[in-house]
Amino acid sequence: MAVQKQSLLVFSTLLIAGFAVTAPQIAHSAETSVEVNPENSSNLDSLLRKGRELVDLGDYGKAIVIYQQAARLDTENPRIFSGIGYLEARQGNYKAAVEFYKQAIGLQPNNADFQYALGYAMANLQNYPAAATAYRRAAQLDRKNVNALIGLGVVLFQQKDYSGAFKAYQQAIALDPKSWQAYSSMGLVLIQQGNFPSAVNVLQQAAELAPKQASIQLKLGTALLRSGNTSEGVAAFEEAAKLEPRNPEVQLEIGEILKSQNDLNGALVAYQRAIAVRPNLVQAHAAIGEIQLEKQDFIGAITTFRRVIGLAPDRAEAYYNLGTALKARDRKSEAIQAFQQALDTYRQQGENEGVQKAEAALKALN
Repeated sequence: MAVQKQSLLVFSTLLIAGFAVTAPQIAHSAETSVEVNPENSSNLDSLLRKGRELVDLGDYGKAIVIYQQAARLDTENPRIFSGIGYLEARQGNYKAAVEFYKQAIGLQPNNADFQYALGYAMANLQNYPAAATAYRRAAQLDRKNVNALIGLGVVLFQQKDYSGAFKAYQQAIALDPKSWQAYSSMGLVLIQQGNFPSAVNVLQQAAELAPKQASIQLKLGTALLRSGNTSEGVAAFEEAAKLEPRNPEVQLEIGEILKSQNDLNGALVAYQRAIAVRPNLVQAHAAIGEIQLEKQDFIGAITTFRRVIGLAPDRAEAYYNLGTALKARDRKSEAIQAFQQALDTYRQQGENEGVQKAEAALKALN
């Protein structure tokens, strides 16, 4: 769960963008199992076969173009739209994915898989309230959907609703007692609440279920350290690095742990190691920028957040942080532009809290 622009801990492997949430799978089948209307059937079949071939080749951009042609031939088929949404999400185009998933849901509102996919895309846009709504709907429509409950827990955690997140994970475990993801995420909630002994217990259960998961060892190490078990905590961190020595997510999570303990220099080193392995890792760049702001390295923060925006132009918080850094350097006109972009993006994503924050920043400069 990558906690962007907050001092919460990040420990999951999302996404793809850093969440302990399973990526939607239904959209993949939607690409290939479309129920075709009788008229236009021949053309649709041809387009869908061609689209599938492009998907198999990994050419998602061209596949999207083909599926959009198919959608024009069969405007009432929700699976075509969900398939396009899936491909957009695979490329990190979550804003576009949201629009296609919404079209699919408009045609088939009681499809739990579409709701789950919408929640996933919203979470990647950091629109956590909207993501929570979609995950809840998915869980209501499919009472056995463990992943929807885990996703709900993740986005509630991001909103600091720790009791709600804990309850969601409890429900997930009740459905699937072997869900290491639910135990792992529950452990994170307990860490955030300061209940370290219980966190150790829960995370040890997660480790038993998934002994090869480095992210669990990271969380377990944190809980052990906070419980005063330094040697065991260090051993858990070493196990995580041993399990995934070249995984930038491990370094990213280590950075979040160190940052949460106010070891900003150590966190910077970890984030830089993550970027050395994956130069375009948005979360690592964003986290470095946050530390630069905290250390009042405003010139460095300006450069970093411009890099973040170049990698993820839908990231509203990056515009806001850029504006903050520019304001600190007395670059008023540029700061206004950044805050305005933040405001526009927050509005597009329905983030009311962000809208208020950006409006206040603009008002202070005018």
